[in-house]
Amino acid sequence: MTAFQQLQQQLQQHPRHWLVTGCAGFIGSNLLEALLRLGQRVTGLDNFSTGYQTNLDEVRTLVGEAAWTNFHFIEGDIRHPETCQQAVTGVDYILHQAALGSVPRSLADPWNSHDSNVNGFLQLLIAARDAGVKRFVYAASSSTYGDHPALPKIEDRIGKPLSPYAVTKYIGELYADVFARSYGVSCAGLRYFNVFGPRQNPLGAYAAVMPQWFGALLKHEPVYINGDGHTSRDFCFIANAIQANLLAATAPLAQNHEVFNVAVGERTDLNQLYRWIRDAVAVADPSVQEIEPIYRDFRAGDVQHSLADISKANQLLGYQPTHRVPDGLAVAAPWYIQYWRDQR
Repeated sequence: MTAFQQLQQQLQQHPRHWLVTGCAGFIGSNLLEALLRLGQRVTGLDNFSTGYQTNLDEVRTLVGEAAWTNFHFIEGDIRHPETCQQAVTGVDYILHQAALGSVPRSLADPWNSHDSNVNGFLQLLIAARDAGVKRFVYAASSSTYGDHPALPKIEDRIGKPLSPYAVTKYIGELYADVFARSYGVSCAGLRYFNVFGPRQNPLGAYAAVMPQWFGALLKHEPVYINGDGHTSRDFCFIANAIQANLLAATAPLAQNHEVFNVAVGERTDLNQLYRWIRDAVAVADPSVQEIEPIYRDFRAGDVQHSLADISKANQLLGYQPTHRVPDGLAVAAPWYIQYWRDQR
């Protein structure tokens, strides 16, 4: 039995009270679903700046009304101290996912990225300290590695940030470390590497590459690849990120603040990813096999290659990814396809 399977059994026998910020977003709503399925009590906080009521509605349908009664929703903003104080009341563990993501968004609007990702982060961290929560787990980012050239990426070796977004996520790590040292707040940062899966936002200028490509292929629109397609990423299915969050919240930590890579430890280039997505869409529409991507300039602020060393999370948390990229796509593809069909 894996560490995560053991944890699931323990949580079902001894439910806890969790706060999930950004609970109407992609990762947050998936965490909410997983926790409610385990019989946990969950407070959710979201201001719907990037999250959606439809995500909450979908979770409610999937978990059923009995489990849904364990959920308390607060519509509010992490930048407001009173809201944070209300949200953390009686909470054992915080899973902080609320943020303004996206490198391009931060380049276009650095202030709002900073305001949410730094000022909001600090407000919630102060509230967590004052409430005496057991563990503050927060969404960090692989963008923190910046221009450091070495692969795979190891937690204690980072370079200079390449975007305002990367700066904001690194500042969060620094604040968590200071609060751990100065106030004894137990913190764990999770450097996500390109998480994907159901309920990932397919719309808008800053949508992630996977849902964008599914939509473009289904609508027979151009599919764009930035660069020559040899750019590579360590794509991580949402189930792996859920596992990492729950383990990071409950496992003993060697230090009062630890940072962990959350990924699979495998590199996929964009050309290969495109072929896998096209094959998945071809099950529903065989004609897409004729569609070739269009290559354009490399995007500012992006790194060329990304690959995680996940040995620290494995050794200290017992983290063992259950889904490689093809496995995750097999689960995610039907959701993406149905989503785009519903948009017609």
